[in-house]
Amino acid sequence: MCAIFGVYNHAEAGTEAYLGLCAQQHRGQESAGIVSCNNGVFHAEKGMGHVADIFSKRKLAKLLGTAAVGHTRYATAGETALKNAQPLTVDCNKGVLALAHNGNLTNAHEIRSRLEASGSIFQTTSDTEVILHLIAHSRESDLTAAISEALNQVEGAYSLILLSGNRLYAIRDPRGFRPLAHGVMPDGAHVVASETCAFDLIGARYENDVRPGTMLIAALDSDGAGGVKEERFAEALPPAACIFEHVYFSRPDSLVFGRPVYRSREALGRLLAREAPAAAEIVVPVPDSGTAAAIGYSAESKLPFKWGLIRSHYAGRTFIEPEQSIRDFGVKLKLNPVREILEGRSVVLVDDSIVRGTTSKKIVRMVREAGAREVHVRISCPPTISPCYYGVDTPTRDELIAANLSVDAIREFIGADSLQYLSLDGLHAAVEDSPTSRFCSACYTGEYPTNLVQESQIGRCRG
Repeated sequence: MCAIFGVYNHAEAGTEAYLGLCAQQHRGQESAGIVSCNNGVFHAEKGMGHVADIFSKRKLAKLLGTAAVGHTRYATAGETALKNAQPLTVDCNKGVLALAHNGNLTNAHEIRSRLEASGSIFQTTSDTEVILHLIAHSRESDLTAAISEALNQVEGAYSLILLSGNRLYAIRDPRGFRPLAHGVMPDGAHVVASETCAFDLIGARYENDVRPGTMLIAALDSDGAGGVKEERFAEALPPAACIFEHVYFSRPDSLVFGRPVYRSREALGRLLAREAPAAAEIVVPVPDSGTAAAIGYSAESKLPFKWGLIRSHYAGRTFIEPEQSIRDFGVKLKLNPVREILEGRSVVLVDDSIVRGTTSKKIVRMVREAGAREVHVRISCPPTISPCYYGVDTPTRDELIAANLSVDAIREFIGADSLQYLSLDGLHAAVEDSPTSRFCSACYTGEYPTNLVQESQIGRCRG
């Protein structure tokens, strides 16, 4: 679920890419990188950690040029190392190329093994590098044709931004698993991003989504103005947009797959209140992921919405737990209960999902220790029963609590008085899905839209 961002024909492309990545920091916190191009000369800056910590004014000043591509990495599997930070840059027979990838290729291991057997040398453990090797191996002399040939050999999820010396490519796989939006800035520069919240920050106007199976190619016209053309490289397949983008991953102020995320999340909460009412006094979100759904639950149930848990926005996703004797340190680092709100009350605790169940267990215990009389947990999506092979870091089936325990057994494990999930029908209704679904919900059904290679191979190299 990495973030990608590209800008073409802008005087300060590197800085715009930096801002675009800052707006999408929630999509990846392991590493970040920006590559700019100035009259055919490429400049790259990468680092481990958050965007604002990596790119100092000195580093941004080095990112010269009118085109740039950026990436924040969300580690799903494989080695956490600077060599896997993107964009990946190569100098090959097609020129210098910089590639940023959001998604996961399900046949990357198979292709990589074949390429290595023929003498290819890989510098990373990322599946993204497979695409670059396939482009370099193509006998097509035209870069666009070589990209098309390469992409027709890979399977799975990919939204890509590729920068060459004189063009910027924005590409989406034939099923459209991952989002990729196109926008235009006031000066006419073209931008592409995983989420439209990046456009809001830089003042760009959302135009449309990159269509599945197509590439948008930004290049300079003969008069020096920036133009964009669309080229189809594969026939669109049955759509499989990731529904988890609307459940959890995207920012609520973004437009994803052409739909406002906040509207989906509030609808999730409203439908959850209809399907799973609770005899309680207040509705409390698990911030931030459960907030919009809790607002919807409160509005539909007529129960007051209360900030019973306060989140520290200075605690990252990772932490060092000093001693096991400090119980629930990780949760307490991020969340703190408001005793005045919780004490003596029956609470509906709304969250977006339960994965392993260990975090939910700690939160329920925290709410009880703050004096809540009853804790009724409501989850704004169906039980997660299957791993994702398309770029979301869900555990193996053995680690997914809902794949191994009944709802009542999960309730007992997390220590709640009651537990209910939104139904699959409710989930699709909340995102106003079509009768022939345009979303992938394999994590809730186990029915995957692509042919998968062996589970042991998937995840060995990911974008």
